[in-house]
Amino acid sequence: MAPMTVAGEEMHALVERLYPLCRSITGDGVRATLDIVGEYVPLQVHEVPTGTQVLDWTVPQEWNIREAYIADAAGKRVVDFAASSLHVLGYSVPVSATMPLAELRAHLHTLPEHPSWVPYRTSYYKPEWGFCLAQETLDALPDGEYEVRVDSTLADGHLTYAEHVVPGQVADEVIVSCHVCHPSLANDNLAGVAVAVFLARALAERNPYYTYRFIFAPGTIGAITWLARNAERVRRVKHGLVLACAGDRGHLTYKQSRRGDAEIDRVLRHVLAVSGRPHDVKEFTPYGYDERQYCSPGFDLGVGSLSRTPYAGYPEYHTSADNPDFVTPEAMEDTLAVCSEAFAVLDRNRCYVNLSPYGEPQLGRRGLYDSLGGRSDAKEAQMAMLWVLSLSDGRHSLLDVAERSGLPFDTVAAAADALHDAELIKA
Repeated sequence: MAPMTVAGEEMHALVERLYPLCRSITGDGVRATLDIVGEYVPLQVHEVPTGTQVLDWTVPQEWNIREAYIADAAGKRVVDFAASSLHVLGYSVPVSATMPLAELRAHLHTLPEHPSWVPYRTSYYKPEWGFCLAQETLDALPDGEYEVRVDSTLADGHLTYAEHVVPGQVADEVIVSCHVCHPSLANDNLAGVAVAVFLARALAERNPYYTYRFIFAPGTIGAITWLARNAERVRRVKHGLVLACAGDRGHLTYKQSRRGDAEIDRVLRHVLAVSGRPHDVKEFTPYGYDERQYCSPGFDLGVGSLSRTPYAGYPEYHTSADNPDFVTPEAMEDTLAVCSEAFAVLDRNRCYVNLSPYGEPQLGRRGLYDSLGGRSDAKEAQMAMLWVLSLSDGRHSLLDVAERSGLPFDTVAAAADALHDAELIKA
């Protein structure tokens, strides 16, 4: 990884700030999260009412929670939502009761293989209540009566998601999507949210070719809702990337789109390969994050997914061990750098036509060879010019040139710029 800059520290600080909030697929925790994100980049926030039909799904009731605990006979809270939002089963219905430990056990979730960790569990579409706790806490509970309280509401309300748009030179869009539904989990997916925020800020300084649309939405139902409400806009989506698990110490992993040969797939494969970073490229599977919604057959968008260690690929996944200490500023900055490099390739990838196609044009009298004088990569730059001239037939893109020649895309793009300025090629 490259040396860390201030962006890495700022992304990590954003993760730490968002971490305590209780998020779910709906509710005030999502709104509070988007309020904070909106301090970094302006957001258009959307509220979609309960009961709205979105493709084959229906927007569910909104869930909010104020307090939840288990208290022993002496009134001591042995499990308390105030200590961590993970302690309550997501979407727990209200309960206020006293019951013996034997009866309570059916509503308790632990990780026996990691006795000090608290698991993350939900019950979005089946009315249920429960608590998540460390196995060592459960083992220490004596038999007896326990007070159980979940002060929550499950009522008609809204599903909330937000968008941030970085205007481009053309209306064609690149979507960047990350989920904002998980409670206190740093890598999955607050690191993805932080990288998306800082990527949006970096793109805004570039005057990008494409328009970049950042989508901050609850997982699954949020992406489905966005697709249902943007049927016309989807036609303008040319590329896309889902960001998840963007901050752990593992190497980068790119999961290809359902197509497998979409331009975003080729770009990420190229950028990761020439960077020298350790990485994996994986085939598409219809399981994972919201790439599976964007890539569903009816939409079939060219959307891949970038992460570090993939979902469920590390023991800390969906547990209290996925905390701010688990993610690093260096890893988030490395993820940000790859996104930035990939989108720079997308923005510059064009097909050109050779305006002097009969024989090799004389580059020397146009000063093109002279312009390479003193460059350490002069030979490589010269070869890039020859490759661009050879493949500028209106059918091959600069990425095609880079892949076929084995040259870095930046070198090829710089050669194309020089040849274009010399009026030897045109887009």
